[in-house]
Amino acid sequence: MLTVKILCVGKLKERYWRDACAEYEKRLNGFCRFSIQEISESRLPENPSHAQIDSALAEEGEKLLSASTGSLKVALCIEGKLVSSEGLSEVIEKAALRGLSSISFFIGSSFGLSDRVKSAADFRLSMSPMTFPHQLARVMLCEQIYRAFQIQNNGKYHK
Repeated sequence: MLTVKILCVGKLKERYWRDACAEYEKRLNGFCRFSIQEISESRLPENPSHAQIDSALAEEGEKLLSASTGSLKVALCIEGKLVSSEGLSEVIEKAALRGLSSISFFIGSSFGLSDRVKSAADFRLSMSPMTFPHQLARVMLCEQIYRAFQIQNNGKYHK
């Protein structure tokens, strides 16, 4: 069974975001071994310099990469490719067909992901040209992963 991980920087503070992710986690466990792993955000001053931001991104990036060893790495970033729900389903299905046992999706902090994480990614994914709060992006990614498995299994969820 495929392992699918969302590795994200920061915690979900509001209960409603956590509840939404938990609902998709429950649904996904019928299709894969699904988990969300939160990486602690680097501490930054109120008005950080570019150097401080780069250092924080590098530190967070190392944690993300070390937690994804052996996985197909998918970085969520604005430079990524826009794909349909069916397209994301194909990315997941092709990874499984290639014999990979694990996929890791990266969601960075409000400052994004380090260049090292982006270059280490096997696939860069953009959810939209619009900007979303990171908490909502996490819920949206959970939903799209669930939809991808429904598509693969000809489920009724995706119409």
